[in-house]
Amino acid sequence: MTVLNELDSTCGISDDELTERFKASIRIDDEIRRIKGAPFPKYDKEARRAYLEYPDGRREYFDGK
Repeated sequence: MTVLNELDSTCGISDDELTERFKASIRIDDEIRRIKGAPFPKYDKEARRAYLEYPDGRREYFDGK
Protein backbone atom coordinates (compact mmCIF):
# COMPACT_ATOMS: atom_id res chain seq x y z
CA MET A 1 0.00 0.00 0.00
CA THR A 2 1.35 3.40 -0.98
CA VAL A 3 1.03 6.24 1.50
CA LEU A 4 0.69 9.68 -0.05
CA ASN A 5 1.62 12.84 1.75
CA GLU A 6 -0.01 16.22 1.10
CA LEU A 7 2.48 17.21 -1.59
CA ASP A 8 1.98 13.92 -3.45
CA SER A 9 -1.80 14.30 -3.52
CA THR A 10 -1.62 17.88 -4.87
CA CYS A 11 1.43 17.51 -7.13
CA GLY A 12 3.30 20.10 -5.08
CA ILE A 13 0.67 22.81 -5.56
CA SER A 14 -0.19 24.88 -2.50
CA ASP A 15 -3.72 25.07 -1.11
CA ASP A 16 -3.93 28.74 -2.10
CA GLU A 17 -2.96 27.92 -5.69
CA LEU A 18 -5.52 25.10 -5.84
CA THR A 19 -8.20 27.48 -4.53
CA GLU A 20 -7.33 30.10 -7.16
CA ARG A 21 -7.40 27.49 -9.94
CA PHE A 22 -10.79 26.23 -8.74
CA LYS A 23 -12.23 29.76 -8.70
CA ALA A 24 -10.86 30.38 -12.19
CA SER A 25 -12.43 27.15 -13.47
CA ILE A 26 -15.85 28.20 -12.12
CA ARG A 27 -15.49 31.67 -13.70
CA ILE A 28 -14.56 30.12 -17.06
CA ASP A 29 -17.50 27.70 -16.87
CA ASP A 30 -19.86 30.62 -16.15
CA GLU A 31 -18.48 32.53 -19.15
CA ILE A 32 -18.96 29.50 -21.42
CA ARG A 33 -22.54 29.08 -20.23
CA ARG A 34 -23.22 32.80 -20.78
CA ILE A 35 -21.85 32.61 -24.34
CA LYS A 36 -23.96 29.53 -25.09
CA GLY A 37 -27.05 31.20 -23.64
CA ALA A 38 -27.42 28.64 -20.85
CA PRO A 39 -28.31 29.60 -17.27
CA PHE A 40 -25.66 29.26 -14.58
CA PRO A 41 -26.08 28.63 -10.86
CA LYS A 42 -25.40 31.34 -8.30
CA TYR A 43 -26.12 32.04 -4.65
CA ASP A 44 -27.76 35.18 -3.25
CA LYS A 45 -26.07 35.82 0.10
CA GLU A 46 -28.65 38.40 1.21
CA ALA A 47 -31.68 36.20 0.46
CA ARG A 48 -29.69 33.06 1.38
CA ARG A 49 -31.11 31.23 -1.64
CA ALA A 50 -29.68 29.56 -4.72
CA TYR A 51 -30.83 30.67 -8.16
CA LEU A 52 -30.17 30.27 -11.87
CA GLU A 53 -29.05 33.42 -13.64
CA TYR A 54 -29.81 33.65 -17.34
CA PRO A 55 -27.62 35.58 -19.81
CA ASP A 56 -30.32 38.29 -20.05
CA GLY A 57 -29.95 38.91 -16.27
CA ARG A 58 -33.17 37.19 -15.27
CA ARG A 59 -33.01 35.18 -12.02
CA GLU A 60 -34.97 32.04 -11.23
CA TYR A 61 -34.82 31.18 -7.53
CA PHE A 62 -35.06 27.60 -6.32
CA ASP A 63 -37.88 26.91 -3.92
CA GLY A 64 -35.95 24.20 -2.08
CA LYS A 65 -38.19 21.32 -3.15
